[in-house]
Amino acid sequence: MRSDQIKKGAERAGHRSLLRATGVREDDWDKPFIAICNSYIDIVPGHVHLNAVGQFVKEAVRQAGGVPFIFNTIGVDDGIAMGHEGMKYSLPSRELIADSVETMLRAHCFDGMVCIPNCDKIVPGMLMAAMRVNIPTIFVSGGPMEAGRTRSGRKVDLIDAFYAVGQKEIGAISDEDFLDMEQNACPTCGSCSGMFTANSMNCLCEALGMALPGNGTVLATSEERKRLYRRAAEQILRLVEQDLKPRDIATLEAFDNAMMLDMAMGGSTNTLLHVLAIAREAGIEYDMGRINELSLKTPNICKVAPSAAAEGKVFHIQDVDRAGGIHTILGSLERGKPGLLKTGCKTVTGKTLGENIAEFDARGDGVSREALALYVEGSKTTGKDVETVRREIFSAKGQAPAAKLDVASNPCTEATPDFDPFEVIREVERAYSPEGGLTILYGNLAEEGSVVKTAGVDPEMLCHEGPAIVFESQEDACKGILGKRVKPGMVVVIRYEGPRGGPGMQEMLSPTSFIKGMGLSKSVALITDGRFSGGTSGACVGHVSPEAAEGGLIGLVQDGDLIRVDIPNKRLELKVSEAEIAKRRAAWKRPEPKMNFGWLGRYQKGVANAAKGAILEG
Repeated sequence: MRSDQIKKGAERAGHRSLLRATGVREDDWDKPFIAICNSYIDIVPGHVHLNAVGQFVKEAVRQAGGVPFIFNTIGVDDGIAMGHEGMKYSLPSRELIADSVETMLRAHCFDGMVCIPNCDKIVPGMLMAAMRVNIPTIFVSGGPMEAGRTRSGRKVDLIDAFYAVGQKEIGAISDEDFLDMEQNACPTCGSCSGMFTANSMNCLCEALGMALPGNGTVLATSEERKRLYRRAAEQILRLVEQDLKPRDIATLEAFDNAMMLDMAMGGSTNTLLHVLAIAREAGIEYDMGRINELSLKTPNICKVAPSAAAEGKVFHIQDVDRAGGIHTILGSLERGKPGLLKTGCKTVTGKTLGENIAEFDARGDGVSREALALYVEGSKTTGKDVETVRREIFSAKGQAPAAKLDVASNPCTEATPDFDPFEVIREVERAYSPEGGLTILYGNLAEEGSVVKTAGVDPEMLCHEGPAIVFESQEDACKGILGKRVKPGMVVVIRYEGPRGGPGMQEMLSPTSFIKGMGLSKSVALITDGRFSGGTSGACVGHVSPEAAEGGLIGLVQDGDLIRVDIPNKRLELKVSEAEIAKRRAAWKRPEPKMNFGWLGRYQKGVANAAKGAILEG
């Protein structure tokens, strides 16, 4: 075992003395040492219960025959960091997490690892480290949050609270309703309840093969979540025994499967940044061009908040779970487009992706009772607050009783007056579009690519041409939008917010939410070299590469210039003559760095643009 390097032989007497001081017992020396890479953080709702989860998994690993050791990572709450300088630290925190996990694993010679992430940069940061160090690893997230409900009974989420700011600015919401929204949008612990970045990444872990079925959709408050924690704790011992490692699982084909899931479910645009970075750590050549090819052949069959489904219906992650979860989305792709998915890929279950689909596709003939319990019981809302959730997980002491499924039929295939699973997850013949929910745009404004969440764009905005209104930062853009400088028909340009120019590539949830809240989402487009929250919807094009700070054309746009966003033809063009562009380029001077100190000062010197995953080079 790898851990023998720190626990076997006379020369390791000092090491064993130190290990005994941590609680290692005399009968532990021949057992695998298992790292439990937790991310418990009180200020992040998706992570506030993970102290209890980490302890549960630790006890379950011990009961399964391993020697568990918990350590924690940092984590930034993107919603709380939004709209001020703190957001500049969000994406760079991914690199700090990857480096810190690598450090812990290399320094202490663990045999295997259970990763317990939940929110935005923590999931990809841990995945990057797992690929880099390449010891047997399994992911089990803290689970998604229940959707909130207002006094009127309307289902809401965090993004509705951000939309309400714009609505309040134009007098479209009362003070009473505004407070109602604020108080009920995030009712308990868990990753925010829409298909935002956190939930997108947790779902992708299933398709990539790094997490058990149910990881992305079973609610944080559910008893099924505890059963998932228990299964992950037991499975890591089998993975260590088999020496099945992340790079055995996360192959080129597995990354394709993950991105095709993302296209099918209309996930966050941030997944592109993260998948490119994770693939690089796995030693795999992966680029925007390949992702665009996958989008062309992958239908969009699922729309989840912030995207609206047919007739304006809004579904949340709990609805996806109730309809059959991620493996039912994958099953629908396999039924409708046989051969699209690479079903022979290995997964942490010890089975192939195809075998997992056969067991966990709720619409398949071979669906198991365990799978149905994940979907029927795992999607039930409980109304539990975070203290109740933590207390129940702590008191379970690593034990999770067998699921009790009270129905003999298959509710995941039965429509009711208030819920139709075939609307939440459509079959391919009824797809929302024949192409994926994310689209890569190229053109003179994005020679290396840009991305838009097509699943969240209103049909009338798929093609839009209008005059630019330019802002040099997100803060300036927010002031301009709320100050009513943005008029119908315009194209908002927010620049010098890329990985290097920001630095840190801030999310743009505030300006996009203000645009929507103020009733401009069907008449205004937005482009930026920054990025968007997974909660963003509308004609919002991000990741424009090359970015302004490296001399990209977006840095030369002037107020009034015509910009054309043509999503069907995958083009993003500045309608200015080549002669004028050359004149402006000759006059352009690279601006001084916004931050030349601390972590971000170091980060901006080595970070690549979004088309390369905003990785640190060199």
